[in-house]
Amino acid sequence: MKQHIYATVFLSLFAIGQVPVSASGADEDQLWVEYKGSDGPGKGKHVVLFSGDDEYRSEEALPQLGKILAVRHGFDCTVLFSVNPDDGTINPEEKTNIPGIEAIAKADLLIIATRFRKLPDDEMKYVDDYVNSGKPIIGMRTATHAFNYGGDKASPYAKYSYNAGGDWEGGFGQQVLGDTWISHHGHHKVESTRGIIDWQHRNHPILNSVRDVWGPTDVYGIRNLGDDAKVLLHGQVLKGMQPTDEPVVGEKNNPMMPLFWTKTFTGSSGKASRVVNTTMGSSTDLECEDLRRALVNSVYWGLEMDVPAQADVDFVGEYNPTPYGFGNYQKGIKPSAHNL
Repeated sequence: MKQHIYATVFLSLFAIGQVPVSASGADEDQLWVEYKGSDGPGKGKHVVLFSGDDEYRSEEALPQLGKILAVRHGFDCTVLFSVNPDDGTINPEEKTNIPGIEAIAKADLLIIATRFRKLPDDEMKYVDDYVNSGKPIIGMRTATHAFNYGGDKASPYAKYSYNAGGDWEGGFGQQVLGDTWISHHGHHKVESTRGIIDWQHRNHPILNSVRDVWGPTDVYGIRNLGDDAKVLLHGQVLKGMQPTDEPVVGEKNNPMMPLFWTKTFTGSSGKASRVVNTTMGSSTDLECEDLRRALVNSVYWGLEMDVPAQADVDFVGEYNPTPYGFGNYQKGIKPSAHNL
């Protein structure tokens, strides 16, 4: 009887495309997770998803996005976390410890959703080397203020701080992604966001089968985005926290802020990186199918691959995201809890 049950479960998993994928880091003590991609367009490409923010639950969003990329599209994915060095549990409030960060050295594409991190110089070097490599980068939500060195001028990477000045004004966010932290343009936790497609760029491949983007996070203020950026979605501020709420009338939506854009960044290698950034990206935003699709499409576009006409972005396993907010992350969770 048990053999019959196991066979039934195996066939069911195979039917939804999960069997060919494994978490090669199945050891419960490993402090990051790895998803080995199945056969698919992404086979042989390695995506590193770099979580670590203390408000928007990137430690939940990025494992799910990694599973989708691996199971549905064949990419090998590594997900990094902020980890408590004392007990090995995920702690988004730990700003200096990201185990496994050396995986970035072998990444073909980096997805970053960190907030105010300050890494040791020998670890930050992996980030800096990647940023200057000419490889593609995708930023989500707080990546505009991904790093904060708190006025520490001694580190060679202090220029990555969100409030840096000089040649790297605005730090990593402004120089690489397009802008740094400015403000909550929408009323935080009161006014939600609808993504409005820019008519000029409606045929951009990242928008393939993207029609209705909504999320409970608010629109961020953006003011430094350069002319080289292509804004694919604008952030319409809604009166409330439901997708059926009406747009706010007045200056908040006239004009609307950029919400999802592409640009390039050229570092010391002289090679231009394809860059995609969105100020959406909380774990609860990821419940929106079309936002997931735009992010998956961005991976294909960033890697200069043919973007699917309608990318499969169905969740892999259960996905019950924690509402965003400071201090409400799930305590006592180890990275291995996100293994397939």
